Amino acid sequence: MAKGEGSESGSAAGLLPTGILQAAERPAQVKEPKKKQQLSICNKLCYAVGGAPYQVTGCALGFFLQIYLLDVAQVDPFSASIILFVGRAWDAFTDPLVGFCISKSSWTRLGRLMPWIIFSTPLAIIAYFLIWFVPDFPQGQALWYLLFYCLFETLVTCFHVPYSALTMFISTEQSERDSATAYRMTVEVLGTVLGTAIQGQIVGQADTPCLQDPNGSALASEGTNHTQSATSLKETQNAYLLAAGVIASIYVICAVILTLGVREQREPYETQQAEPMSFFRGLRLVMSHGPYVKLIAGFLFTSLAFMLVEGNFALFCTYTLGFRNEFQNLLLAIMLSATFTIPIWQWFLTRFGKKTAVYTGISSAVPFLILVAFMKSNLIITYVVAVAAGISVAAAFLLPWSMLPDVIDDFHLKQPQSHGTEPIFFSFYVFFTKFASGVSLGISTLSLDFAGYQTRGCSQPARVKFTLKMLVTIAPIVLILLGLLLFKLYPIDEEKRRQNKKDLQALREEASSSGCSDTDSTELARIL
Repeated sequence: MAKGEGSESGSAAGLLPTGILQAAERPAQVKEPKKKQQLSICNKLCYAVGGAPYQVTGCALGFFLQIYLLDVAQVDPFSASIILFVGRAWDAFTDPLVGFCISKSSWTRLGRLMPWIIFSTPLAIIAYFLIWFVPDFPQGQALWYLLFYCLFETLVTCFHVPYSALTMFISTEQSERDSATAYRMTVEVLGTVLGTAIQGQIVGQADTPCLQDPNGSALASEGTNHTQSATSLKETQNAYLLAAGVIASIYVICAVILTLGVREQREPYETQQAEPMSFFRGLRLVMSHGPYVKLIAGFLFTSLAFMLVEGNFALFCTYTLGFRNEFQNLLLAIMLSATFTIPIWQWFLTRFGKKTAVYTGISSAVPFLILVAFMKSNLIITYVVAVAAGISVAAAFLLPWSMLPDVIDDFHLKQPQSHGTEPIFFSFYVFFTKFASGVSLGISTLSLDFAGYQTRGCSQPARVKFTLKMLVTIAPIVLILLGLLLFKLYPIDEEKRRQNKKDLQALREEASSSGCSDTDSTELARIL
């Protein structure tokens, strides 16, 4: 009897491959720890380079579009405010729309996110170039700029939302994602330096004509200086087109490097989910996640502060401080300072924690904004303030994107079956910031209109100078303080982040182990 049973077992065993037999015989064997997934420096650099197109184009538009519309394209201030507001508002609405479409996309050989980046790039650079082109029909200029501004913002969203979500798919290791984010932020700040340098230096070489008496511009245009003024204005328009062509080339090069150097990876537990979650259910879960709501509320106000400065800085330097030929160099000083400070902030947040870095980095802008508000026009002091302000700009660049993956990890622990929500997190984070910045830019341009802004004027009324000072100093200070107060409610400190990392790693190992067991069981059943 015993021999018969032993023979039967031996016969069955002879039909099975050794690997399957060993797996069946030793179910209690401890699984070897999975090797950590390390990203090479080349991988991180290729990923980081993908952040440059959004920043290069965004910096050029943010700093120069308002003054371009008012003084080069000669759009009236009210129409310019409509273009800036509607363009930013439309840009904000396209983020969740693109996030919805991405969440419905299926995985391909290139991944789920990469196809969006590849196919949007050529159309985006065409639309960007046409933003800086002055058409020959003056009556339809406002519609022209509104159309191509909205079109470009839609296409660049199709690039940037999947690129932002790619942070969660380049590695499953939180430390590697944080490191890649630091690389990305460094390159993005370099992108703003490139955008500022290219746009500012090329445009700065052209002498944009101004009118000593804007109210008599119609009579002056019929005088002897009309031809010279028209020629100078045409040179300025050509300078903007040249800068647009250079920036469009950088956009293409960076997109190619990103596509060739980065590969998407799926989470182990995501592949086990049979049916993806619907977008609206995912949106409801995301917007009810407390840490996410508190994070976007805090950064909403601080981002608005820096965007107000960005949108009005060129006009502020030109008319309030009187540095018409220096504002592009001041912008370059800010961005170079921010670039060199990014690694310091990465070390600081690693050493002291991200919440501490938020308070220290963003609040450091307040004393310098106060100094700008009360000081008289002095070029040397202005350069010192610009370099110091770059330190705070670096923190504002790095910290939001470094903290958002922590919120997503926390969400995955509380909703372990809710996958594919990463684009929703990133797209709505950008949505709230962009929409609010569109409102602020529209209001600021309207404020200049009400203050009596003179298009192409060599100088502006005192009310315009005062309005610009309020928009660049007092309003950002109030917004920064409100944002820092809201950050007191953000619950993910360093202890919570470390615990989440440990729990999430256990979830991944459990999912990987479950996946291997299911595969072995399937193969065993098929052979038997």
